[in-house]
Amino acid sequence: MVALAQGMAAAHSPRESWRAAALGACRALSGSFAALSVWERELGRLRVLVNVGDRTRGEEEFPGDEAYPVHQFPEITEFLHERWASGGEPDAWVETAAGPSAGRPGYCHQRVAALRRRGRGCCVVAPIVLHGRAWGELYVARSAGVPVFDRGDADLATVLASVVAAGLAQSERLEEARRLAFTDALTGLANRRAVDVRLEEAIERHRADGAVVSLVVCDLNGLKRVNDTQGHAVGDRLLERFGSVLSLCGAMLPGALAARLGGDEFCLLAVGPAADEVVGAAEELCRRAAELELGEGVACGVASTEDPIGAVRSARRLFRLADAAQYRAKALRAGRPVVAGRDGPDDPVVRLADAAPAGQDAVERRRFRGRRP
Repeated sequence: MVALAQGMAAAHSPRESWRAAALGACRALSGSFAALSVWERELGRLRVLVNVGDRTRGEEEFPGDEAYPVHQFPEITEFLHERWASGGEPDAWVETAAGPSAGRPGYCHQRVAALRRRGRGCCVVAPIVLHGRAWGELYVARSAGVPVFDRGDADLATVLASVVAAGLAQSERLEEARRLAFTDALTGLANRRAVDVRLEEAIERHRADGAVVSLVVCDLNGLKRVNDTQGHAVGDRLLERFGSVLSLCGAMLPGALAARLGGDEFCLLAVGPAADEVVGAAEELCRRAAELELGEGVACGVASTEDPIGAVRSARRLFRLADAAQYRAKALRAGRPVVAGRDGPDDPVVRLADAAPAGQDAVERRRFRGRRP
């Protein structure tokens, strides 16, 4: 039990936590196979999250679609809707391949049939209760030809299920903390920290295999006016609406990350799509932003490793290029994106981004603000 709890505590993702729970239970009960499943109430089914140990054909470690309608398992239905709901305890039980595979007319005991089909001799099933509700089940099986589980094993499985429940609760709290750490509280988009991490990973991919990395940086126009004249609550609603527009346009680019960098600055990070596709999404973003009530459109800059901007060896350089393009769009009051590298060999955006010394880039970019078309 200690090893199970420690394994779940050391997990860095839900998948790792599920796997640690199943492996720990399998070892504690001297099983040959174990699975962890969740009860999806809205779909009325048990969905398998992880299979570990001696898997047979069709049993994937992390299955994408292995699920079983709850009505096929009367013992589960009894636990979920009758025994436990009436005040009973979530005790584990044992099934063996020697048990009856047929019950009342029209019903086949699914667990017994599955044991026989997969060459297993017995299993113990332990319901998992989380936050006072039935969450799912822990399932451990032994191969045919070895001693079957007994009542003592079932009692141990019940205790293990409670340890798993505690681990799942902790995992949920950690996952929520991680989610909040990388999420903008107002818009629900990714935040600057998430962008920094993903952009570093993207540039690593670009250096390793030439993956196209594109960054769209945009500044929502008119937010200060709205805050000053109508209050920050109205300004927040404008930010939320623009966040929805950004998310919608980001969906045009498979796998793109939509984020709020802070204040009125947002961005899209895309890895894989061609630069022209990213520019197309940015153009759609400009069009939709111009139609937002209260807003004054958006200043949008794009930088892509596919464009003639020189070698991109760091995340910082790509960000500086996209940011400089955004400042130029702001200065020109452009209604469409400014794209780094597309104004010829002496592109002003590339020149500005690369010439500004560290710590003085903001001063350099402000030179664009004095210009008018």
